[in-house]
Amino acid sequence: MSVGNAVNATIQGARFPGRYLQGAGSLARLGEEAALFGQRVLLIVDRGIYARYVERIRAACQNLDHIALEQHGGDCTEAEIARLRQIARDADVDVVVGLGGGKTLDTAKAVAWHQSCASIIVPTIAASDAPCSALAVIYNPDGSVAYDLFLPRNPDLVLVDTALIAQAPPRFLVAGMGDALATFYEAEACRLSHAKNPFGVHGLPVAWALARQCRDTLFEFGAAALEQCRQQQAGEALERIVEANILLSGLGFESGGVAAAHAIHHGLCELHATHDYLHGEKVALGVLAELRLQQAPEAVWQQVFDFCQRVGLPTSLAQLGITDPDEAQLRQIAERACRQGEIIYNEPFPISVERVVAVLDTLR
Repeated sequence: MSVGNAVNATIQGARFPGRYLQGAGSLARLGEEAALFGQRVLLIVDRGIYARYVERIRAACQNLDHIALEQHGGDCTEAEIARLRQIARDADVDVVVGLGGGKTLDTAKAVAWHQSCASIIVPTIAASDAPCSALAVIYNPDGSVAYDLFLPRNPDLVLVDTALIAQAPPRFLVAGMGDALATFYEAEACRLSHAKNPFGVHGLPVAWALARQCRDTLFEFGAAALEQCRQQQAGEALERIVEANILLSGLGFESGGVAAAHAIHHGLCELHATHDYLHGEKVALGVLAELRLQQAPEAVWQQVFDFCQRVGLPTSLAQLGITDPDEAQLRQIAERACRQGEIIYNEPFPISVERVVAVLDTLR
């Protein structure tokens, strides 16, 4: 190959967190793991778990010279990032640790990036694939999505204590399955359309292997994992689904690409009625809409629909609080999903607002 042809060749790639550790009781390792990156640590703790876990967090980090413990404000907004950046600057931290759900973790990633320091992510729920990604979803104060902040690197460490996840409400685990459900179908859309992944290159074949493994794990272990979570047991099925929700989905979407399901999620977030529903719950409906847009074989669509029903994911707009939507509401969702530059255009066919409206109308 000549030098000129080499320069013009298609660049492919994949991205991963620095390390990933998963297992019951792994929170106890937080201090020793953080010490690998520095002795001054900002711990951003989800307000929903702060009171319950703050003493365990302190105990795990007693080996460190300085810890600044902050309760997260609730949303990953520019204002919350700015507030925590100031605390990180004042404490001259080496490491930013996020503990909790997706919005807290995204905030921690953004703060670490702005401060040019290491990041450690400790999810206490498996409600999305946010923990492993180099992405932070920034929200407006009203709860709508403002923009996606793409970061230059993934977290340095993702530490997943499955005992904590097993104690969380099962709804979170189910929502994570909804988010993970999109991984294969969106990556496959990007493969067919030759779309680039979130960091601007074409995915390597490993991306589709991971995405396929993610889908197959959900279908095989999803129902059993939900039952183990209801019993607060970190059994084999739950371990497999946590891996799928957090690791396989995270690697699959970042390396393979995203498309209509998440774009429709963004559209759903425009309606106030959906704000009490979780990210993965809205993404699951986005997958069903995406498959209709793709004119997927009925057997494929039915398999996904049946899975959603089996584990309790929404299969209609009404189940997301959008009861009897009018044309204006459907168009509002579709226009946000189809705005210029949106990921829905990674689908391998022409996209229009009217086509999305028609699909949404079938999912009342």
